[in-house]
Amino acid sequence: MRRAASIAAPVAAAILAAACPALGHAQSAGSRTQAFAKLPDWSGLWLTEGDETSIGGLPQGSLDAKETGKPAAKNTGTQLYGFGAPWNEEGKRRQASRKGNGNRKADGWGFPMMMNAAPPIQFFITPEKVLIINGYRDVTDVRIGEQHPSADDLWPTVWGDSVGHWEGDTLVIDTIAVKNPNVYFHGAPPLSDDAHYVQRIRLDKPGHLVDDMTITDPTTLTQPWTVHLSFVPADKDFGRMVYDVYDNDRTDSENGTIEPPKDEQQGQ
Repeated sequence: MRRAASIAAPVAAAILAAACPALGHAQSAGSRTQAFAKLPDWSGLWLTEGDETSIGGLPQGSLDAKETGKPAAKNTGTQLYGFGAPWNEEGKRRQASRKGNGNRKADGWGFPMMMNAAPPIQFFITPEKVLIINGYRDVTDVRIGEQHPSADDLWPTVWGDSVGHWEGDTLVIDTIAVKNPNVYFHGAPPLSDDAHYVQRIRLDKPGHLVDDMTITDPTTLTQPWTVHLSFVPADKDFGRMVYDVYDNDRTDSENGTIEPPKDEQQGQ
């Protein structure tokens, strides 16, 4: 009889739980409401500050940096192109032989360039996850409070593996296992697959988002490379992100012109 009672107790508890789902749901909803209330509001579209690009995609500050090898004098949309980064000999070799021109005629931006590109970005923030998406559908999927998988279950991808946590209103993102970014996008720095990226994203004042990204890569860098990125809200009339596949892009970045349509090119 005692055994029957011990079996009946958990069964009864299971039946009670099944019969009262609304109570558990209400508690969960209340808990999540409180969790959401603690998160910062980074809604809307954000554009890289100071990104007055030419048709070729490079602001004048970055064109000057490319010529001198020194960092751009002002914050531009191409801080991560690697001009003036602390390259070691392997890094310099890669930088000198990086993929050629083509600019936006690429497969996408990839990481880390999606954080420093011409398209806008937006943030979707929940207690368990943060998604960062840019205008070309590049995505950083940040798992909050989790760890990277083991080496046996981790391999380099275009966007890498990202985990994060909050320090007050600052989102700290740790990203590893990113393929050499220059293979995916010609303007990206030719870092190795073992590079380690740490971002600290926060509002330093209303309407001004900053991202301090530090990259360590013993394969290509002599020391940690820190890049300060900043973003401002897009114009209120810019209410959506427009996706245009790269095959549709007629930008001739080498000559600073717009190419004629493909049917006209074929008739030449």
